Amino acid sequence: MTPPRRDAGAPLPPVAPEVLAAAVESLTTRLRGRLDQAVESLATTPVDLAEDGTYGIRCGADAWVTLAPGPSGTITSPDQARCTCLLSPRCLHRTAALAASPVAAAIPPREPGPSPDRAPSAGPDTGRAPSAGSDTGRVSSAGSDTGRDPSVGLDTDPSPEGAPAAAAVPAAGPVPPDGRVPSAEGASPAGPVSSAGPALPTEAAPSAATALAGGPAPSGGPAVPTGRAARAVRAVSNGGPASTAVPGRRPSAAQVRAAGGLWAAASAVLAAGAVAAGAVPQAELLRAAHTARLAGLHRAEGAALAVVRHLRATRDPQGAHRAHRADELVTSLRELLLVTHRLKAADPDPDLIGGVPHNHRADGPLRLYGVCREPVVGPGGAGGVVTHLVDDAGRWYTLRDVGPGGPARARRAGTAHVAVRSFLSDHERLSRGGLVVTGGVVAPDGRLLAERGVRATFAAGRPWADAVPATAAPDRLGSGHAPALTGCDVRIVAADGDEVLVHVLTGDAPGPTVRLAPAHRHPALAHTANLRRLGACPGLEVRVLGRVDPRRVTTLRPLAVGPVHGATTTLRLPQEWQERADLGYDLLADAHFPAGAHCPPPPRVTAADTRPVDSPLRRIRDLVELAVTGGRRAAAEPAGDGDRAGHVVALRRGGFATGADLFGALGAVAARRPRDAFGRPARDDQDQYAAQWLATAVYLTGTEAALARGLWHR
Repeated sequence: MTPPRRDAGAPLPPVAPEVLAAAVESLTTRLRGRLDQAVESLATTPVDLAEDGTYGIRCGADAWVTLAPGPSGTITSPDQARCTCLLSPRCLHRTAALAASPVAAAIPPREPGPSPDRAPSAGPDTGRAPSAGSDTGRVSSAGSDTGRDPSVGLDTDPSPEGAPAAAAVPAAGPVPPDGRVPSAEGASPAGPVSSAGPALPTEAAPSAATALAGGPAPSGGPAVPTGRAARAVRAVSNGGPASTAVPGRRPSAAQVRAAGGLWAAASAVLAAGAVAAGAVPQAELLRAAHTARLAGLHRAEGAALAVVRHLRATRDPQGAHRAHRADELVTSLRELLLVTHRLKAADPDPDLIGGVPHNHRADGPLRLYGVCREPVVGPGGAGGVVTHLVDDAGRWYTLRDVGPGGPARARRAGTAHVAVRSFLSDHERLSRGGLVVTGGVVAPDGRLLAERGVRATFAAGRPWADAVPATAAPDRLGSGHAPALTGCDVRIVAADGDEVLVHVLTGDAPGPTVRLAPAHRHPALAHTANLRRLGACPGLEVRVLGRVDPRRVTTLRPLAVGPVHGATTTLRLPQEWQERADLGYDLLADAHFPAGAHCPPPPRVTAADTRPVDSPLRRIRDLVELAVTGGRRAAAEPAGDGDRAGHVVALRRGGFATGADLFGALGAVAARRPRDAFGRPARDDQDQYAAQWLATAVYLTGTEAALARGLWHR
């Protein structure tokens, strides 16, 4: 018999939320206090992979934990996790192994596809109920690849750094009068966040140029955000999976109770912060998520699982080389609190119930055009590449190849082979060419999956100017499509360290000054070197494609650049590059710039150039993210050292009166500790703190969306 293969970096199989929650609940109080330390110790423990698909972990001299996933590759039953110690199954070793494994997604496996000789079925598979034993090893974006070749998987894993979460902007519709949050519609004011909360005024929406320059907001007008921003706030509800709820019917009593349990668990995580939300708070949230799934609250369950995944990525001891962006955790926690806040108030909106996401087959052949490659450096030492593609209708798709290896693998994967069933090519060729996919299976987040019945053929690409418009992406993202990238034409102004100041070209006159920042700063990738080379040529006009930084709406993190047609001073790229340079892989040289172009040293950056680069809203975002990462105690610190008053004044001066009120209220609520006459805590106001944070986060999302659309989406 072949001995098991030992691999220190092998990913553990995904675990169903209810299995982990039951294991944590069975521990004694003393063992729960040691659980986080035990999970951290398993990060460097070798894993033995047997031929029968079981995983073995040595947790001590007399403790051997065995994980035996089912046919789907997921631990769905407590019997599939065993330990040889005397305390099993209520032992620390078994629970720590389950807690160190990725959380299984709520996406059910698709029925086996047709054979290659049969025509693919059209339409999404909507006839299956959610299953705890979902095949997350194949279709989950958060699960790990369980034994498949990363070059064939295409269905991985950690999202690229800088990539927004699937629910980038939560739905913020009206809520009952007993607990309102700032509305995205101009007709509903930013009312109190709880029955005990202060009344919060509304304000007029300042223009992008006025707000970024710090000027006062115009008097009168609707409350922010309106128009496109309001549609952006509704995008998740309109673009998600079809809801299973009946329109006009209020949630049942069981659904209201399940939403209340999720709200309580999420509020506890928010009060503790990511630094203190270890395995036990995560297990409580997973148990509440399982209850929500049984009650049919699919959207709330998905949001809760996303919160747990982002918490783990933040606390990952092996991810110190990658600064996990707190905005991803803020987005998922805001979505969870907002949905449960409205559900526990019996809001009849059917979009709050949500639907079970399914992989679906395209109605016909997919004619896709390559756009660019993006290196991926994820937590836990993951690395790889994502190739972005777009169809004739402007819908975006991705091909992913991510696995263990970190930045070194991300660099190599740019030219690695990619297989879609019998089709074999490489990412560099696909990103500059095209693809025809017959019987294509697409995940809810736009990933192309290599399942049975899928056929792919290489096809010619098209010029980058035709594949990537200079205008912004559509307002709403359809279900089953990847998040769109933002493209625009810019003129280089000056270099600012590793970043570049540019003017957005809007017709004949230059637009506002914005900033280009590296998507990845790791030296193994070429982002920083290419931006420095571009910054050394003021006056150069280029077309950029990337993602708007969620933390700074005036910052774009470009993934690729190309020439501007009709411009005299622009890039001169080789013909085989197809008018595009992937900033993470292609290294710009002197030959790629205009012949005889004068590129003097970057001039001194003046105050007039840098003034519009940062918005006063940065102060609100810093406090919102600090509350999520550091907990309530950290959010209360600015209220004690006098900084809060200065930030409030700066926000009011910039025209964000409602933002100033919310900023001050969040700090005050965080610092408030009601006590009785004997100095003991009088009552738990955790709900009020969570509601106040939610109001601030929703306001921040809507206002930043309005500014971003006014700046980039022209």
